[in-house]
Amino acid sequence: MGWQNNLIVGLDVGTTKICAVIAELKEDGTLDIIGIGTSPSKGLRKGVVINIDVTVDSIKRALEEAELMAGVDVFSVFVGIAGGHIKGINSRGVIAVSGKSREITQRDIERVIDAAKAVALPVDREVIHVLPQEFVVDGQGGIKEPLGMTGVRLESEVHIVTGAVTSAQNIIKCCNRAGLEVQDIVLQQLASSLSTLTADEKDLGVILVDIGGGTSDIAVFADGSIYHTAVLSVGGDHVTNDIAIGLRAPVHEAEEIKKKYGCAFAALIDREEKIEVGGLGGRRPRIVSRHMLCEIIQPRLEEIFSLVDLEVRRVGFEDATVAGMVVTGGSSILPGVPELAEEILKVPVRRGIPTGVTGLVDVVASPIYATAVGLVQYGAQHRHQRKFRRVTEGALFGRVTERMREWFGEFF
Repeated sequence: MGWQNNLIVGLDVGTTKICAVIAELKEDGTLDIIGIGTSPSKGLRKGVVINIDVTVDSIKRALEEAELMAGVDVFSVFVGIAGGHIKGINSRGVIAVSGKSREITQRDIERVIDAAKAVALPVDREVIHVLPQEFVVDGQGGIKEPLGMTGVRLESEVHIVTGAVTSAQNIIKCCNRAGLEVQDIVLQQLASSLSTLTADEKDLGVILVDIGGGTSDIAVFADGSIYHTAVLSVGGDHVTNDIAIGLRAPVHEAEEIKKKYGCAFAALIDREEKIEVGGLGGRRPRIVSRHMLCEIIQPRLEEIFSLVDLEVRRVGFEDATVAGMVVTGGSSILPGVPELAEEILKVPVRRGIPTGVTGLVDVVASPIYATAVGLVQYGAQHRHQRKFRRVTEGALFGRVTERMREWFGEFF
């Protein structure tokens, strides 16, 4: 069905879970969440597909659950992409305004964005997004919408997000095998920003950190636009592994202990509180201090936020994020996460909850649904733009072949 019948489907393919959200676009422009499905994900590592068959099964289970709840059949999706292969760069394009009247047209805007994205890319990478930051007309900057203005010289500042062709291809292949057409692939932190950030935060400058199972995704906003994206190869699964080693517990039980008793800030926990931990290999359960559990969790989250701080300082945005930081993703649910982040980054921090939708709001009112809800919001915003990439496996191979042909042409 897809967006043509006012149904928009977001598919968050994560390292820990796969989440499908079905939304109906109303005539007044509101998005009504009508179906949600989740399934454990075991076919990905750090956001990248490592087992196609297992991933396909997980996608099918999540979609079946969402379809059953919504009472509809789904044939196309907007799917999120993440992983250490994602790279973001800022670029600039310049053109002369065409036409005798020197009035900037939509064609001029498309030309200047094309000029900005004309950067040399390795043959194994492709452009996922070109996100305009600002336009400059005859030296006058800070322009968000130059359409209709008069000028001679038009410049654009854009943020280009690129990813590995093979990683994108494998996600699309998994969706195709599950019987789905991919309408577009969307950067996960871009999707999360649509559902969790306010316009004021984006204008003032804000850091978004989406802590998933295998990776932590960073997006830095200033003046209403993305200026930097990065992916850290550390996430909630590392916290679980630390607990399993520190408490000598099975990994599946360590995950349950983290969800039930975990806290990111040990100072918030009473030292006298005790919890029960199951033993390995049939050994008897043990009683341990909950404070000790939190002392295992805290260093790993401190590492994540310290790496975020280093990344923001490396690109020079430490003084440009007046609105502080918004932390979302499954691992942000742990009590004490905002307090710990504030302690390390010295900025105000809040937990990002999806907003801007109606329907099953109480069900999706959790950071674990931030990306999936953001994907349907992205689909709603771009439903009239006929720029859906409708990528197929053949199209991706065609892109690689074309780039190789260009590369050989430069040398022979």
